[in-house]
Amino acid sequence: QVQLVESGGGLVQSGGSLRLSCAASRGTFSRRAMGWFRQAPGKEREFVAAISWSGGSTSYANSVKGRFTISRDNAKNTVYLQMNNLKPEDTAVYYCAADRDSYISVMARDYDYWGQGTQVTVSS
Repeated sequence: QVQLVESGGGLVQSGGSLRLSCAASRGTFSRRAMGWFRQAPGKEREFVAAISWSGGSTSYANSVKGRFTISRDNAKNTVYLQMNNLKPEDTAVYYCAADRDSYISVMARDYDYWGQGTQVTVSS
């Protein structure tokens, strides 16, 4: 069964850090780029970060560049999102997604498998 399971969300103060993890079934992970998206209340889902299958290419939204780092461990079928210097505007449900291809995309329509999401709340 295809599955993506996120973990690591929670409540943190402004300036704090969290590390999100996304564990994938092998079929979901193999030869696929992976991405993180987020959706805040009343807003559309937006791209956060993506990483190619090899890990050699990454892409970030301007709003998180320099603060967030995406990485992956293909041996563990897991992708991570390290979030530092969190701000209240980072508050959202964060979703892990698997791209149809091995190269990265910032477009949600290019991702065909999604996790259930994990809540990140940053207090001021």
